[in-house]
Amino acid sequence: MASYRSVAVYCSSSNAIDNIYVQAAQELGRLFAEKHVQLVNGGGSVGLMGHMARSVHDHGGRVVGVIPLALKKIEGRAYEASDELVLTETMHERKRIMYERSDGYVAMAGGYGTIEEFLEIVTLKNLGYHDKNIVLLNTNGFFDELISFFNKMTESGFVKESCRSCFHTVSRPEDVLKALGVGE
Repeated sequence: MASYRSVAVYCSSSNAIDNIYVQAAQELGRLFAEKHVQLVNGGGSVGLMGHMARSVHDHGGRVVGVIPLALKKIEGRAYEASDELVLTETMHERKRIMYERSDGYVAMAGGYGTIEEFLEIVTLKNLGYHDKNIVLLNTNGFFDELISFFNKMTESGFVKESCRSCFHTVSRPEDVLKALGVGE
């Protein structure tokens, strides 16, 4: 069996999204499987989480889902086909396990939870708790305003200039693995 490097992906659990984001998730899932990158995600079967997990499996890859028991109890929320489905008591425990079990991190289009998880990982890197690669997949310019705000925070002195390199921003799924340092 292939050796898998693990990467956490934070992304939408909404199904009410434009197909361009679905396509990006499916393409990234295919690339993960081809490069033997194990997907670690929030354990959902819905939204981009579900699309990416199914794509990883469709192309022979491996998925580890980490989901709080309260969310699993909602019918159809958990991606039961995960190679490993880790149940947690809380969202905090879910985030900790995803953090610990991953060699790198990717944030895709999503809502408040996605942004919160991405910012926590960036903050931990900025504070020296880890030195793992972080990638912001800016599909269709989804994060343009957020990136602009980050620049304003830096220019206003609230964030150190050195933190600009805490994460990489790419616009295409095919650039994610390079930014993570996979396949080098």
